Amino acid sequence: MRNQKPAKLFNIKAVDRVIQAGHKTLVMGIVNATPDSFSRDGCFKNKNDVSVVVRRALHQVKCGADIIDIGGESSRPGSLRLSEKEEMARVIPAITLLAKKIEVPISVDTYKTKVAQVALDAGAVIVNNIQGTCLNKSLIKMITRYKAAIVLMHMQGTPRTMQKNVSYRGDVVEQIIKELVKAKVECLNMGMLPEQIILDPGIGFGKTVEHNLEILARLNEFSKLKCPVLVGTSCKNFIGQILDKNVEERLNGTLATVCVSIMNGAHIVRVHDVKENKEAAAVVDEIVKLRK
Repeated sequence: MRNQKPAKLFNIKAVDRVIQAGHKTLVMGIVNATPDSFSRDGCFKNKNDVSVVVRRALHQVKCGADIIDIGGESSRPGSLRLSEKEEMARVIPAITLLAKKIEVPISVDTYKTKVAQVALDAGAVIVNNIQGTCLNKSLIKMITRYKAAIVLMHMQGTPRTMQKNVSYRGDVVEQIIKELVKAKVECLNMGMLPEQIILDPGIGFGKTVEHNLEILARLNEFSKLKCPVLVGTSCKNFIGQILDKNVEERLNGTLATVCVSIMNGAHIVRVHDVKENKEAAAVVDEIVKLRK
């Protein structure tokens, strides 16, 4: 790690905003507008829970979140696809209210074109697409028209199947990089600007414990993609397997992975516990600045 350079600086274009990445690590706060999140922090049990979602997001902002990521469909292993109608009922009212209350950029965690478009109309400026390497052309074209930013995440399979018989041909990091490069090129060919694209190797999405650890150890190799890199390790199962801890006891493990991610070039970390991760990131950022 000693000879690695600090993360490259990027200006992410997201509708009418420019989000600077690389000057410091950006902390993306997770807001699960779901009843069945793997992290058990889902804050949508019924149609009257919009205020709970909003309060959760406002708390994340108070704790220092640089971006708020709101999702209405669980992507935990084994989860099923949600209808557009139900997903929008969970996220759109909350995004509409939050856009009037906060200056922090809002991201919508979805891969569905209609949900993303209505969310952008409501005030979101980023689409966090977990199916980023299986491109939905209508989604990409719509995001391009809106000049929004997109997170292209790598996932093998679907949430329902991704952890069954996980395997890669050859080097897992090289394979992920290859698929992300292909997705990026396809987006550019459809008119998207390079400044709109954020890439995510997809920790925990169709990967074994060993795959996840190798990605984190070699994260600096993703710098060749010339895009901001987002990493989401928060409370995930591989941490639980290493520590033999349930999801409520994985904060320390999460902090360790976040620190390693930043040291190895991550620009954005997506987390549940914003305050603790924000403080850890601030310390690591100061260390990274000293690299020659």
